[in-house]
Amino acid sequence: QVQLVESGGGLVQAGDSLRLSCAASGRTFSSIAVGWFRQAPGKEREFVSALNWSGGSTSYADSVKGRFTISRDNAKNTVYLQMNSLKAEDTAVYYCGARRSLSTVTMVRSNEYDYWGQGTQVTVSS
Repeated sequence: QVQLVESGGGLVQAGDSLRLSCAASGRTFSSIAVGWFRQAPGKEREFVSALNWSGGSTSYADSVKGRFTISRDNAKNTVYLQMNSLKAEDTAVYYCGARRSLSTVTMVRSNEYDYWGQGTQVTVSS
């Protein structure tokens, strides 16, 4: 079992930055692949970014490429999502998902993840 807790969301203005954190429980965090997804009101959950267990492979949605950066600190059992140049359309609840996987391939579909956090709200005012 893996428990995930997201934090770092908030209300910011367009152009500002935020860093989201996804803290995971368990002693095998280094074998876990993690993805960030977001869901805006009335919309389906969409892929934002993902990285594999080693951090050597990353993926980004086109809408955030060049603005967001995903990273992990295995010593802290935490994955981060650095979000720069935020836009109003980035407003959503952000979720991190996890799955035990030693693949070099990142997972971009939500149904590929077994564990989810409760989400953290990001609101960007224009």
